[in-house]
Amino acid sequence: MKIDWIDKLRVFLQTTAFCLAIAAIQFAFRPDIDYTVPLVFSLCIGLSTWALIDFGRHLFPSSADTGWPQGPMVVIFPMTGIVVGYVLGTLAADRWFGVSSWTAQALPHMRYSILVTLLASVAISFYFYTKGKGSYLEAKMAEAKAHASEAKLKLLETQIEPHMLFNTLANLRALITTDPTAAVHMLDRMNDYLRATLNASRATMHPLQTEFDRLSDYLELMAVRMGPRLQIKLDLPPELADRSVPTLLLQPLVENSIKHGLEPQVAGGSITVRASQTNGALTLQVADTGVGLRSPSISTPDNGFGLSQVRERLATAYGNEATLTIAANAPSGTLITITLPLKGGNP
Repeated sequence: MKIDWIDKLRVFLQTTAFCLAIAAIQFAFRPDIDYTVPLVFSLCIGLSTWALIDFGRHLFPSSADTGWPQGPMVVIFPMTGIVVGYVLGTLAADRWFGVSSWTAQALPHMRYSILVTLLASVAISFYFYTKGKGSYLEAKMAEAKAHASEAKLKLLETQIEPHMLFNTLANLRALITTDPTAAVHMLDRMNDYLRATLNASRATMHPLQTEFDRLSDYLELMAVRMGPRLQIKLDLPPELADRSVPTLLLQPLVENSIKHGLEPQVAGGSITVRASQTNGALTLQVADTGVGLRSPSISTPDNGFGLSQVRERLATAYGNEATLTIAANAPSGTLITITLPLKGGNP
């Protein structure tokens, strides 16, 4: 049984506050008695009842889920704790004052004390029960939301991978008739890429180093087809290698840069992918020296498959905390910048 002692301390302090309030109310109705009397009795009875119920509920297997017993015990157990807590608390307070609350003379006051204890204990127990169950339901909702986001990211990833494969197969088909040797080389690189991809973890997030490694495999595959027309630069500082990012986040952007920026240009060009940490955020950039934003194919970037997928994946994984911007690159080409919140190191 694992006990959250911080939570126990929080509930203990709340229970103490309730006891002080009850003592003040009792004193307000009976100002003729010393305030110490209702204070000590309230604290002894209240804290005894709290200890019995709050620690005792962990003995029930079902309490691992909601924090409280299930079925009939959800009523029987607290009521038993209230009765036993009242007896033990009264005995402790009697010992404190050196009196006995169980005599015939004390019986009228005993009835009043029992009624106050019963009403207050039921109200306090119900408060903590509803609060604990509410926290449990909130945790389950957050867990379900996380699973839904993960499933959505996996769905988007499965849409990206076939898109890349279809583009590569189309390029391979063109090379078969024009340059069979390059086609065979490209097929070998594609085989290596697919093997690495299939052997990789299928988690929705992975280290930035893994993202760059898979990106390097893909760019080497493209270099077979484009030859010296494609220059590649990958810049990943060692201190950012373990930062967690969604899988295949950068590849659609690189595909767009090659397809819409470098391929239409006879001389080809270079593509640079870099990572940096700026103002407490992770910045990822894909820059090319291609035809730039003047190209009709990228003049409306929101309509592109790759860009729309990346935007949706960022929204799913980070909400409004992530941004994607597109700007002209100097002296030519396009610069795509992604900004992500830094949320720790290893995924």
